[in-house]
Amino acid sequence: MDAGPLLRIENLVKHFHVRLGAFGERLATVHALDDVNFDIIEGETLSLVGESGCGKSTTGFTLLNLHRATSGKVIYQGRDIAGLDDRAMRPYRRQLQIVFQDPYSTLNPRMTVGEAIAEPILFHALATKRDVREKAAALLGDVGLPPRFAARYPHELSGGQRQRVAIARALACQPKFIVCDEAISALDVSVQAQIINLLIDLQAKYGLTYLFIAHDLAVVRHISDRVGVMYLGRLAELAPREQLFEAPLHPYTKALLSAVPEADPAHERQRRRQVLRGDVPSPLSPPSGCRFHTRCPLAMEVCRTVVPEWRAARPGHHVACHAVTDGTA
Repeated sequence: MDAGPLLRIENLVKHFHVRLGAFGERLATVHALDDVNFDIIEGETLSLVGESGCGKSTTGFTLLNLHRATSGKVIYQGRDIAGLDDRAMRPYRRQLQIVFQDPYSTLNPRMTVGEAIAEPILFHALATKRDVREKAAALLGDVGLPPRFAARYPHELSGGQRQRVAIARALACQPKFIVCDEAISALDVSVQAQIINLLIDLQAKYGLTYLFIAHDLAVVRHISDRVGVMYLGRLAELAPREQLFEAPLHPYTKALLSAVPEADPAHERQRRRQVLRGDVPSPLSPPSGCRFHTRCPLAMEVCRTVVPEWRAARPGHHVACHAVTDGTA
């Protein structure tokens, strides 16, 4: 894994304006992302975890400029791509790809598998029409499907096979960076393991960098180099995988990890869970100060009014929490 960052995210903000009420008479703002900062190192897998609605997928979409950032920077290879229009983004689309959660909705039902894979190759002029069929067959082989699948339509495939096609289509552009947005959550458990191992193999073969968005912490621990924990549009903690799983600092991370069942029944019975009180606040009106203070067992008065600083509590281990001092909480 290389030492330098492939992507640098600085003070990233994404707000959505929505209309509320029976007749849309009230205008409101959804605070999807607020002041998010992190780097993605070339060749690594950085995972984002957190409850539904915390901003994980919005982060991935905004990095790729599928959602236009409200403010902040997404610096890719030295250039801020956050504000680029569609024409200026075109050279970067080839290098920055995404694999969505539902492969069926991302594939054109009127296109064969071969045509779906060939489309981005021809669009970016990566092969001639004469050679594109051979290239599509090679990509199918890379994702574990035989060449005859090129003549099939998406409805003729299983969920796992469709996701393999979606991965092949992302690879067709010869990307450097891929966002995997819940790419395995719609699949059976046995198929999930196959897709995870496929992603790991492809990363080694092509030198890919992943942003892996998921709910399953066991999968995240298996595939990740580093893990970021999000809560209500902000990063709560970011650390190397084993450091985060073995010695988390943020109270929310501890509660999240305590919900993961242990394989050993005896240890599971003796384990003390950290159950959070209350519900996640609405992103329409997030709490002032630390957004977690309404559910935090360590909340202090300062947490209600002051946004915690995003800082390095340990080497390579960042956290945003007033209760964390000298690398402990």
